[in-house]
Amino acid sequence: MDVPRDITKLERFLDKLASDVYPELPSIIHTEITNEALKKLEDFFPLTVGKKVLDVGCGQGPALEFFHNHHADYLGVTLGDDDIAACRAKGYKVEKMDQSFLAIPDNSQDLLWARHVIEHSIFPLFTLHEFYRVLRPGGMLYVEVPAPETACHHECNPNHYSVLTKGSWHSLIERSGFRILCIADYAFVVPAGPDTYWGFYCKKL
Repeated sequence: MDVPRDITKLERFLDKLASDVYPELPSIIHTEITNEALKKLEDFFPLTVGKKVLDVGCGQGPALEFFHNHHADYLGVTLGDDDIAACRAKGYKVEKMDQSFLAIPDNSQDLLWARHVIEHSIFPLFTLHEFYRVLRPGGMLYVEVPAPETACHHECNPNHYSVLTKGSWHSLIERSGFRILCIADYAFVVPAGPDTYWGFYCKKL
């Protein structure tokens, strides 16, 4: 039985949320965890010259520097104009793009790097299916998210719409067609108190 869906309502809602974008300024903690996550990536996915890499929610380019230096065929995407300007000033390849509506061909990417971006999705299952679509079979996905209800209360961030439990992310990722190879726990302390991020290393089946 067909069910009517007025997609214009969704489009209006997404337009309303567009103003919630803010620049991702560099920080010591994020840089350190990014470097640690990239180092661990080598255990599962050695980044050789020419590999096609999509950095979704690239911020101001902490991972793009790594991909650039490894001579990957990379592209960073973000919605933030300030972040785009900062990346281009460093010579990085970036485009303005929504993580849930990637203007990227099917089965075209070897690695999709999505660090602290999917919690900004209002429909993470849909977004994960979009990640799955653009990755080639056997391709690698890295997703990193903040844990809920830590001292930092990421669930209260105005544009964090999907701050879920580890089990919830595990289930959504597997339902999207990925096999989780490893989950890295990043626990640290900030002025507000203890905080935790989870990094999921996944392979497209």
